[in-house]
Amino acid sequence: MDDISSIHQEFQRLFSDIHSSDTFPENRPLLAHYTSIATLECIMKNDEMWLSNPLLMNDFQELRFGIIEAARAFRLHDGIRAACGGGENSNYQTLLSIFEEKLAKVSSEDSFDTYLVCFSEHQRNNKNSDGLLSMWRGYGANGTGAAIVFDTEKITALEESPLILGKVKYASTNDRLQWITEKLNQFADLLKELNLSPDKFYIAIHVLLERFKLFSLFTKHDGFEEEQEWRLVYLKDRDRSGKLEGMLDYAIGQNGIEPKLKLKIGPVEGIMGGPLSLRSIVSQIILGPSISNVLTLMTVKRMLRKLEKDELAERVVMSTTPFRATT
Repeated sequence: MDDISSIHQEFQRLFSDIHSSDTFPENRPLLAHYTSIATLECIMKNDEMWLSNPLLMNDFQELRFGIIEAARAFRLHDGIRAACGGGENSNYQTLLSIFEEKLAKVSSEDSFDTYLVCFSEHQRNNKNSDGLLSMWRGYGANGTGAAIVFDTEKITALEESPLILGKVKYASTNDRLQWITEKLNQFADLLKELNLSPDKFYIAIHVLLERFKLFSLFTKHDGFEEEQEWRLVYLKDRDRSGKLEGMLDYAIGQNGIEPKLKLKIGPVEGIMGGPLSLRSIVSQIILGPSISNVLTLMTVKRMLRKLEKDELAERVVMSTTPFRATT
């Protein structure tokens, strides 16, 4: 097989299970972003959300898991070696060289401008939901923050967008390692079946590492399953027209200087369509249980009106969970 497009499609089929029917845009849930009141103010004031580099997040080891384990398993995989004619065969050495070159790019250059922001799935059947206590403790300033609830039904999905909104899949370490092994077995079988010439190896390796990168970004240990996490991920290599390059930025905080994607909430041609604004996609703002009192409620509403977000001021509610943060 010599047609580049056909080869690409053949290898993509191996990873069709990464995109399941219960993720966006087939599934359009409410998504809550738990944060501090200070960050809530910044989001509303600037009409933007900041996406962070995954290597600087608390669970960075989880995010590196897929790439690290896939690379280790690839190098040791007898089936891939045999599909190229054996370890001493020049074809195998060519494949391995291409793999290492692409891996280095994924691990450095591509990783630098990969960004994400996290959400927790929020139930639609209770409009005045109190939010998840574990999320308040872990991400909502220990109950003194807010949860901004976004309605994904109001977001227009664009296939060519470099932004991917996806549901995190949870599995044990052994199950994730087994998935990697199974995919490499299938990769080896297809490599042998297609009998690719060495000058086409880069297509197979490109798909393999891109899919393992997505696997790394959208899977997590099942010990975190109660978080019901979704992630909005930006991949610069998918932003071929540079639509969001102007939003690539930095921030200086308590951990020093960090790269950021300061994503404007509004229509961007080819990226985000429709009448997109905070007013249109925010269905509710829930105050954390430790600050849920009338004084805070009225003050947050005043803040939103000062920021010309009068409609959103009417969507602020208080969590009734009986939790108070301790110092």
